[in-house]
Amino acid sequence: MSTEGIAILILIGSFLLMVLLRFQVSYAVALASLFTLLYLKLPLTTICQQMVKGISSFSLMAVPFFITMGVLMGSGGISEKLIDLANSLVGWMRGGLGMVNVLDSFFFGGISGSAAADTASLGSILIPIMVKQGYDADFATALTIASSVEGILVPPSHNMVIYAMAAGGVSVGSLFLAGYLPGALLAVSLMIGTYIIAVRRKYPKGDKFNMKNMFVQIGRSFWALAAVMIVVVGVILGVFTATESAAIAVVYSLFVSVYIYKGLNWKGVWKALDECVHTLSIVMILIATSSIFGYLLTHLHVPEMATNALIGISDNPIIIALLINLILLFLGCIMDMAPIILIATPILLPVATSIGIDPVQFGIIVVLNCGIGLLTPPVGAVLFIGSAISKLPMERVVKAMMPFYLCMIATLLLITFIPQITMWLPSIMMK
Repeated sequence: MSTEGIAILILIGSFLLMVLLRFQVSYAVALASLFTLLYLKLPLTTICQQMVKGISSFSLMAVPFFITMGVLMGSGGISEKLIDLANSLVGWMRGGLGMVNVLDSFFFGGISGSAAADTASLGSILIPIMVKQGYDADFATALTIASSVEGILVPPSHNMVIYAMAAGGVSVGSLFLAGYLPGALLAVSLMIGTYIIAVRRKYPKGDKFNMKNMFVQIGRSFWALAAVMIVVVGVILGVFTATESAAIAVVYSLFVSVYIYKGLNWKGVWKALDECVHTLSIVMILIATSSIFGYLLTHLHVPEMATNALIGISDNPIIIALLINLILLFLGCIMDMAPIILIATPILLPVATSIGIDPVQFGIIVVLNCGIGLLTPPVGAVLFIGSAISKLPMERVVKAMMPFYLCMIATLLLITFIPQITMWLPSIMMK
């Protein structure tokens, strides 16, 4: 075996081995890179250079602001208002609370941008209410964690900013726009699955639709939903960059949470900021260490090899697209979202573009695949959160997830093979 081949084996093999041994992903990435650098006899100063380079990005500054915005709004008492809004819109249907769960995740995802935050915030409220009204606890939990994935598709999502950086400068505004229809499609898919199950199990209907109540709830939720409009519309119209919009949204979120909804006091603000720092430190360490890993992948020509290998299996674009999705789904079972985006994007993006997939469309494909991975054992963080909230064994929750896995896979395939779903809004709004 050539020196390059052995180096690739050390890099990827040691990384996968450490992940299976349950090392922290950032440690696994850093150590695998160190072992490879030592084997290749490259200067160890490369580690420091690449780590600094990895986090020295203006667009990356948007990540801490989006995280802070999500935590402030999530802690500021808006969950109940969004639940009331969703209930006024779809609560009248068979399985109405399940529909509310799905639609509420669509609204809340546009604020938090995090599946974990969605599950923790909404799940702690909705799961007990659904159980009290006659829904099975495992169904309520499974639906809550499945619908939380809408939160990483609907902008603003800090994971899309990370993808834009990993992909080499894809437009964040285009990614934001591209996420709306896939997020809505996922919501519709989950609602259809929910309705079918609700009819079979005879779950209850909610109160009759009331137009007056709907407008009242829209008015109460206006200040929360306006935060999303500030970010997305501002970026699309070119009023400010993604980073500037995120900073403005943080100030706005602080004002709304403390002075309008009054769900936070200043003591709560400091606690929320402490949570932000904790989350951000994890994300930034991952980005820094993944930069070394990405440098070595490029140095060893792994993206070109992966492209040639997949094309060598088949020259059929459909087969290659399916293989890409299978690889991402497998990675989602053993890794968290951010490292998958940072490590897999440089390898698989050239393959995707070679079969005609736009980098923006591929970003949504990656994010949805990673979102499904958050719900799959053995490393599904959101799966663990849902199980902890409902106090149900993880095995029971996974079993209840089966119909929703099918809904999510169907959505993934539609997004993969019908590019207009992701590209239509960017094509008309970003001209």
